[in-house]
Amino acid sequence: MALNSSIEPFHVGFPQADLDDLADRLARTRWPDEVPGLGWSHGAPVSRVRPLAEHWRTTFDWRAQERELNAFPQFTTEIDGQNVHFLHVRSPEPDALPVIVTHGWPSSPLEYLDVIGPLTDPRAHGGDPATALHLVVPSLPGYGLSGPTTETGWGSTRVARAWIELMTWLGYDRFGAQGGDWGSWISREIGVLAPDRVVGVHTNGMITFPVGAPGEFDGLSDADRERLAFGEHYQRELYGFKLIQSSRPAALAYALTDSPAGLLGWTMSVLKEWTDCVDSPEEAIARDRILANVTLWWLTATAGSAARSFVETPDNPDQADLETEVRPTSVPTGVAVFPRDVLRPVRRFAERDHRAIVRWTEHDRGGTFAAAEEPDLFTADVRAFFALVR
Repeated sequence: MALNSSIEPFHVGFPQADLDDLADRLARTRWPDEVPGLGWSHGAPVSRVRPLAEHWRTTFDWRAQERELNAFPQFTTEIDGQNVHFLHVRSPEPDALPVIVTHGWPSSPLEYLDVIGPLTDPRAHGGDPATALHLVVPSLPGYGLSGPTTETGWGSTRVARAWIELMTWLGYDRFGAQGGDWGSWISREIGVLAPDRVVGVHTNGMITFPVGAPGEFDGLSDADRERLAFGEHYQRELYGFKLIQSSRPAALAYALTDSPAGLLGWTMSVLKEWTDCVDSPEEAIARDRILANVTLWWLTATAGSAARSFVETPDNPDQADLETEVRPTSVPTGVAVFPRDVLRPVRRFAERDHRAIVRWTEHDRGGTFAAAEEPDLFTADVRAFFALVR
């Protein structure tokens, strides 16, 4: 396997002084007031965030999270002037298919830790060794261990180009792409840019929109109309985080970078809406996995940089002419639909933009962060799709 000389091994290990500073800041948090009875309707309630912050300060073990992450081979490199951190886990199976996996916001490669073993070594996890994958799992530019971006312009197309370059450097001429949330759009772009190299694109959380074409709503099923209604609800009620981050990310960055409780409250507010839960995101994702991701963002001071990424890629009809700007792709595509995903695709619109959908699966549980919420369902779906196209 060819390896670019600029790729360096990486090991996570933050100074203890940083962890001590985090604990001190949490201990000195100034908590906002709270009106009884609002629940989550205005965002994460103090009654939920404060106990979680205390667990973070007194009980959560970041060093254990570092050890878990360091159990996987990690590397850093520079692509297009940007530092990029990534996991590169090769399968013991000689005929494994390389796949690059892209997370979304507010996430990191930590989302995939529970599925890496089953996907790279299915033989050891009760699966068919013929479905084995080599996995490359980068941290998005500006997110977590890739560090902050130093310039604007890191939209989905530029990230996709960087990922194609990374796979080239790793010696993979033929590969697949997988992504969730914003990662689904980036993975799609990889297929658009390198159709002769990409064997297939698998997504959870595919982005689809009506474009105003004549008759595009005719004959839609009740389920599809419910998804359109949810999309309108999302734009009307749940879109505040996007509006702030896509218009004034620097204004928000001060609070998220200076206050760990602020970063936790912001993240929990999003997770409550985006995961398959009733009362708390901790029903969907383990408490310490949530805190591990928030800690990673805190220690790398990348909440503001990640917020800037929302400026770069329009994702709704009000921000872009999707009918002319979205280039159709004929790369084989697989779609895993999880019912509590914040992005709920309509198949008719998906088929307009993806001309070769070869697998479409409707799952009965799970949300936006499927690999962390439902690792068994996610693993089975990814295996089944790439078995079709490899």
